Amino acid sequence: MSEEQTWSSSSSSTAGARLLVVEDEELMRMILGQILRSEGYEVFEAHDAQVARQIFEREQIDLAIIDVNLGGGASGLELLGWLREMDPEVMGIILTAYASVESAVDALHKGAYDYITKPFANDHLKAVVRNALAQKSLFRENRFLRRELREKYRFENIIGNSDAIQQLFRVMEKVARSDSSVLIVGESGTGKELIARAIHFSSERSNNRFLPINCGALPETLLESELFGYKRGAFTGATQDKVGLLKAADKGTLFLDEIGEMPLALQVKLLRALQERECYPVGANDPVSFDVRIISATNRDLEKEVKAGRFREELLYRINVITIHVPPLRERREDIPLLANHFLRKFEKQVGRSGMRFSKGAMRLLMNYHWPGNVRELENAVERAVILAETDVIHSHDLPEKLQSSSVVVTDDSGGVEPTLEEVEREHIKRVLRKVEGDKAKAARVLGIHLSTLYRKLQRLKIEEGGESESALQA
Repeated sequence: MSEEQTWSSSSSSTAGARLLVVEDEELMRMILGQILRSEGYEVFEAHDAQVARQIFEREQIDLAIIDVNLGGGASGLELLGWLREMDPEVMGIILTAYASVESAVDALHKGAYDYITKPFANDHLKAVVRNALAQKSLFRENRFLRRELREKYRFENIIGNSDAIQQLFRVMEKVARSDSSVLIVGESGTGKELIARAIHFSSERSNNRFLPINCGALPETLLESELFGYKRGAFTGATQDKVGLLKAADKGTLFLDEIGEMPLALQVKLLRALQERECYPVGANDPVSFDVRIISATNRDLEKEVKAGRFREELLYRINVITIHVPPLRERREDIPLLANHFLRKFEKQVGRSGMRFSKGAMRLLMNYHWPGNVRELENAVERAVILAETDVIHSHDLPEKLQSSSVVVTDDSGGVEPTLEEVEREHIKRVLRKVEGDKAKAARVLGIHLSTLYRKLQRLKIEEGGESESALQA
């Protein structure tokens, strides 16, 4: 059975889980077996540690219930330790007739989930077993989700074959192997957070948390309490302690998005926290230590911000050990078809369609547009087109009108200036109108657009034919 199947079956229900009961007293072993089988579990029984090991090596066991004293000098705690070495995910419950604080602590140190004192209530036993199996399912789910995240944010999943992106991959691979602070620089919409996540999930910290915060989206006081946390009663509304993100991301990565927007006063506090690896929650007298990797991102030129007195130079040095520049989409146009088709597959699933494609005209528009909003703008344009398209082919008129009216200057191989998209469109519409002798309904069919779209284009492009104005053509 694959791990995904195991996780799915375990998370849906604990019924059918495989339990091992290790008890040297036959009557007690029989009672435990009957109680557990009545709950739908598959139960294996062993009267000593040797038989328990043989069963464990042969069967897939989810949880073991072990008597602390197995007779003959055998220790249930030692057996549990051996089981946990063989399978760190097996859950263990210790049975004891003489509970004490010391024995409880020892059991927990050996990896026991809990311990039960004899004699016990049947309902209590059932509840402890149920909770232990639920905890095991949660562990499996978390591991499964972590692996899914690692797969989702692999470098290869960042779309692009351009030289600029391939160079970016090489830098990211090197950065992921280190623990240095990283500053990701790029225009809005270029995917800076995606890159930060990919670095985290390819690093040694991938099993721990990745926590993002937008430094420009929160006022200074709220941003401070989010980063550092606060103590109960520190201010009005602070009804309980709150752990700050620096501590919550311990052993993981904290992503400071738009760090150039952070207020100067808070920059000073953050600098000190990063230097000392500890911070003071709001209202606290004692510091809280943390171990996080800092990845920051900005669309500003922080060196210019330093010269303008809006960013602390020392903080820039602290967060900018390694700089990653993310190219804008207009500098990697060869990636546009890959990205556009990736988003097309994504959104057609969401709307329950399949087999959609771009017309040649629509793809030309996507390739020629300057994309000031970068990949995010392209994604939004494709989503809009998928929703509005009346057929499985996305035509030019399904795309935002600003793409159709963009003026991009492109040079040909000889260095001459190619006509703009708007000029090409105007001449093409005029040529079609001449061929159909001004019949706009027929022209719209030839152009593959709606008649209303043609009227808008005639008005926007101020098209005249043979000296006649657009209004004359419509007469």
